[in-house]
Amino acid sequence: MSKPRKKQGNPDFRHRVSVPAPASQEIESRLFELVSPGTFANLKGVKDKERSLRSRVLTLPVMAAIVLSIVYRQIQHLTDVLRSLEIEGLMWVKATKVSKQALSQRLNSLPATLFAKLFEQVIERLAVKRSVRELAPAWSSVAQRFTAIWIADASTLEAMKKHFGQLQEKTGTVLAGKILMVVEAFTHTPVAIWYDADAKMNETRWWQALLERLPDGGLLIVDMGFYGFEWFDSLTATGKYVLTRQKNLVTYRVTRVLSQGSHYKDEIIHMGLNHTHPCHHPMRLVSVLWGKTWYHYLTNVLDPQQLSAQEVCDLYRRRWRIEDAFLLTKRLLGLSYLWVGGTNGVQMQIYATWIFYAVLNDLCADVAIALRQPIERISVEMVFRSLYFFHRARSHNSQLQLIPWLVEHQRSMGLVKAVRQRHRRNAARSLDIWASALT
Repeated sequence: MSKPRKKQGNPDFRHRVSVPAPASQEIESRLFELVSPGTFANLKGVKDKERSLRSRVLTLPVMAAIVLSIVYRQIQHLTDVLRSLEIEGLMWVKATKVSKQALSQRLNSLPATLFAKLFEQVIERLAVKRSVRELAPAWSSVAQRFTAIWIADASTLEAMKKHFGQLQEKTGTVLAGKILMVVEAFTHTPVAIWYDADAKMNETRWWQALLERLPDGGLLIVDMGFYGFEWFDSLTATGKYVLTRQKNLVTYRVTRVLSQGSHYKDEIIHMGLNHTHPCHHPMRLVSVLWGKTWYHYLTNVLDPQQLSAQEVCDLYRRRWRIEDAFLLTKRLLGLSYLWVGGTNGVQMQIYATWIFYAVLNDLCADVAIALRQPIERISVEMVFRSLYFFHRARSHNSQLQLIPWLVEHQRSMGLVKAVRQRHRRNAARSLDIWASALT
């Protein structure tokens, strides 16, 4: 018995299909600088089991050009990227004809670890290239007190396609897995990324990876998903710092009150009094009354001279900036729309997306310097969207340069984020809360 045909709905309201964005010479030059073909010579140590004709045509440099082009040019279908490859070539790859089947199979066979190592090399090169970023005056002094201030958070990926492969046999939605991302707190520059195919994986399984990656004297900002006495003790014992939210049901004893006011309290505590494995090191609990709700923040930075109570609260509020990074990579750069149904191809898309996000973030840093604005005031989304308009302007005047053009048209492009009324209200409320602490 044949399956009933699905209703197509009103054709006037079908999902729009956009054409690929034009190639950007400025973006491709930045990518070429960081991911030039010479870079791939350092990745020969990773074994590629497939040695067929397909692997000789779709080599790592070719695959990198294809996958990065899909991301930054917003190409929605593999057929479209193959058309571009055949007609005009992609980045450093000359025009080449490749079948869709060959590309699909290569996405599943080329080791994703190659793209992981490529991501690491891009981050290292950006760290060497990058000069001192323009930070807001309130944060420049805080940044100097720690070797690094990072934000870490995990995010579950969307469903994979089930129309081919072994996924056809599975029922229900099959999620693509889970990623853990670490970015710099003030510049949002990617630092590290981990992937696990288990979408239900608990964040605590990444404890050891974060502990090993964080440098001595560094501060890591995380949510309560990473909460654990054992991890807090490990960080303190190795001279590393953490900032998170305090859980409501955790019992503790106050050993010293550092300071307090009508709207805040700053205390040294010992936790896990009735726990089989208590927290052996003292922790610092900063509580603040915001509106009608008390918020409680936990850190092992015990010295208020190193990190004041106000800085603890304000710094944790910046943890939500990593949600902006996830939003940009998923919605703006297309990480929510997975191309393939295998975990290998998913990992390649993840690393390629964050490589381009790192390059785009570096471009925003140059824009911030040119506009003499803190980088947090620069809209990554609007910088990305302005590339199309620059491409059109340059088609009429080949002498135009990207950064001067963006500076000239920054107002019409909306590159600098506006200070909203809610921002002013929050700043005024924060001033009222901490007025007694400043006197």
